[in-house]
Amino acid sequence: MELSISDEKTKELLTEVMIELLKSKRDLIYDILLEALEEVGMANAIAEGRTNDFVSEDEVLSILDRTAE
Repeated sequence: MELSISDEKTKELLTEVMIELLKSKRDLIYDILLEALEEVGMANAIAEGRTNDFVSEDEVLSILDRTAE
């Protein structure tokens, strides 16, 4: 026995599943979207604020060593 579903019925079922998922996992989806937006915002801020070359790791560690003493 072979089961077949029309494209229209498949689309209808997928729409129902997505709506149910959005309703039942609303908080999780909100948290995921919020975190993604924060990451994009941070990346944009870094890109806009960066106006010169990167500092080497050795230079950063040297400054940290001096301040730790």
